[in-house]
Amino acid sequence: MTPDRRRDDPDGDRTAGIAPDAESESRKPNPMGPNSAELNPAEPKPDGGYETAVGVAHSGESGSTAGQLFVVAATEYRLAVRSQWAVALTAIFAVFALGMATFSGADASPAGFDRIVASLAALVVYLVPLVALAFSYDAIVGREESGWLQALFSLPVSRSWVVLGTAAGRATVLASATIIGFGIAGLLLLLEYGFGGFEAYVGFLLAAVGLGLVFLAIGVLLSTLAREKTHALGVALLAWAWFVLVHDLLALGVIGAFSLPDAAVSAMVLANPTGVFRALVLGALGAGGDAGFAAVLAEAGLSTGALTAALVAWIVVPIALAALAVDRRRL
Repeated sequence: MTPDRRRDDPDGDRTAGIAPDAESESRKPNPMGPNSAELNPAEPKPDGGYETAVGVAHSGESGSTAGQLFVVAATEYRLAVRSQWAVALTAIFAVFALGMATFSGADASPAGFDRIVASLAALVVYLVPLVALAFSYDAIVGREESGWLQALFSLPVSRSWVVLGTAAGRATVLASATIIGFGIAGLLLLLEYGFGGFEAYVGFLLAAVGLGLVFLAIGVLLSTLAREKTHALGVALLAWAWFVLVHDLLALGVIGAFSLPDAAVSAMVLANPTGVFRALVLGALGAGGDAGFAAVLAEAGLSTGALTAALVAWIVVPIALAALAVDRRRL
């Protein structure tokens, strides 16, 4: 460009003056690497996290299978905490447990402690499965609708491990909320009644955690099979009604109408996780009964080991089925 042309075109002069500097700056290597913008923990991510599974997987920090599972589970846990699910679940369990313990009217004795545990067990059968299904019905299908699942499936991470990590993260939140929520009531009962009969409350608390994990696993399976969140929610409510309300009524009707062997009665109890929970808690309390489902549990005569194994199977089988079904899912 001639000097005359440069004087007549001030824009051209400005562009010519800064173009070499801009080009040299663009050629400088980024000391943080090409993906530093994605991995900067100070920058919020679209899903609300600061170091999500996508960023960690791109950085190469999760090459092993255990690392991939941990990253997905930790991300799911952080998202649940930031969305206030953990606080809400803990508050729900604490309020209901404290209300039941305060207004149960039991006397201050080990027998009164047992009656409170039995009352809490009746509450847990209805409350914990409903809360667990509400917390897990959108675990997979909800992530798909938000676009988060597509991002995970585009990474070199097995789909099965994505499901397992999602279930593990939400299970940690649910188990923690159950222990803290009902544990607050347990501490107050401990101050009121002492250690007499407190081991029954510990057994009840562990059984409640197991029951919650069962229905969380069922919710994850339904979420994996459903194509829309509304479908998953509807089927989850039907599952809650079946296991909590309908199954026991049908079982009592069949047992009352027919003379069934003990093996058939045991199978009916094991076919319902809420029945397994009742058997564990009432068996530890030594509560039998002359009528209703308590009599069925007493007639079944299942050992604590068999009931615990059945509860574990109710957790493992739905998660395993969900891990297999997700490979056939089309996004």
